[in-house]
Amino acid sequence: MGLETKPLSTLHEVSSYSVEDFPVPTGREEEWRFTPLSRLKGLHNGTAAGTGAVVVDVDAAPEVTVETVARDDARLGKAYVPADRVSAQAFTSFEKATVLTVPRMTAASRPTVVNVRGAGAGAAYGHILVTLEPMAEAVLVLDHRGSAVYADNVEFVVGDGATLKVVSLQDWDDDAVHVSHHHASLGKDATFRSFVVTLGGDLVRLSPSVSYTAPGGDADLTGLYFVDAGQHLEHRLLVEHTVPNCRSNVTYKGALQGDEAHAVWIGDVIIRAEAEGTDTYELNRNLILTDGARADSVPNLEILTGEVAGAGHASASGRLDDEHLFYLQARGIPFEEARRLVVHGFFAQLIDRIEVPEIRERVLSAVEAELAR
Repeated sequence: MGLETKPLSTLHEVSSYSVEDFPVPTGREEEWRFTPLSRLKGLHNGTAAGTGAVVVDVDAAPEVTVETVARDDARLGKAYVPADRVSAQAFTSFEKATVLTVPRMTAASRPTVVNVRGAGAGAAYGHILVTLEPMAEAVLVLDHRGSAVYADNVEFVVGDGATLKVVSLQDWDDDAVHVSHHHASLGKDATFRSFVVTLGGDLVRLSPSVSYTAPGGDADLTGLYFVDAGQHLEHRLLVEHTVPNCRSNVTYKGALQGDEAHAVWIGDVIIRAEAEGTDTYELNRNLILTDGARADSVPNLEILTGEVAGAGHASASGRLDDEHLFYLQARGIPFEEARRLVVHGFFAQLIDRIEVPEIRERVLSAVEAELAR
């Protein structure tokens, strides 16, 4: 019997802070069918072993308030309710949360960097809350490194007229497992810019989502990933338009090389009946560099109103263009250099969008290192 196809509005209906409200995944569910559950180290079924060590260290701009709070802090979980079992497990299991606040009408003078460092094979859980009060502006970097089995939730609360730009790097060691939910809640005329870079880890499953609380919200979700042999890198996005006259744009690109390199990209956009005037588009592109690599790309768009400004999606996966390579080689460029130039061209437009120069250079160097493997 095949899997039942359900409307997006049905798929995303269940949300709860309680782990017991979510059945243990079997792999037949639509939201889990691409994820190799055996490699989650028990994060999905409550058997994750040991006490892992994941340290969160913040290098904050002087205008940003940083707090470490207990799990009973009333601010936590206001913007996001877990939408699957691992997210609920993370919410019920973390001990301390990191809370960052940018005061009203304040522009941070430099990026704030949150370093997340794994230092052990046992399971660990975390929670981060970032709040921009009305008319505030900030740039945030989430930098994940080390070895860990880690599940966490990150809440971005962007107040009326505020602007938040986030760069999230998943640069884990080869044995790491990371399952994370990033949720942005946008106020009136708020702006959210997200750039996700996923390079390292044995299995990484990242689920960015966006919701709107008032008209005028504007979200750009951009992502870049490079998958090596044996890696599973999965990105599952949800943008839910529930109020009029908001905008969203999603652009993710990935390259894959090596046997059993597996990329998964799921892009879900829901335009509710009350969200008239919505303007949205989502795009995913995958460049398969060698035999044995696999890319699954599923863009989904559900429109429940006829009054939209624009809505569309596109997805494509393919190999290096032989004509591009031939053109370069015909001008005396060796094959490996021609290959490198084509991949750089594939990613260049995205990398130029990274707000932090140091991070931009680091991503360029990482792509170079991947190509040199």
